[in-house]
Amino acid sequence: MGSDNERSLSFCIELNSRDHIKRVSLPDGSGDRLLIEGFLGELDEIELIEGIMLEVRGTDGVLRMDLTREELEKTLRKGRLRAR
Repeated sequence: MGSDNERSLSFCIELNSRDHIKRVSLPDGSGDRLLIEGFLGELDEIELIEGIMLEVRGTDGVLRMDLTREELEKTLRKGRLRAR
C-alpha cells in the first residue's frame, strides 16, 4: 500500500453474461498479478453516485469504483489522467 494519506480503491465489475468475459487470469503463488478483461459494451452513462462511487455503465455491464469527487478532481488537476 501507499502512505497513510492514500487509501486502497475497491471496484466491482458486473457483466450481463459470461459471453462478455474476454479473459480471467489467476496465476498460482502470492504476489502474482490478477487480470480480468471483458466488455462493457457501448457506453450508456458515466455517473458519480452520491459523490463517492464512480459508475461506468455500458450496454453489457457496469464498472463501479469507490472514487470520490474530491479524489477524481485532485487526479485531474495533477494531470494524472492519461490516454494510452
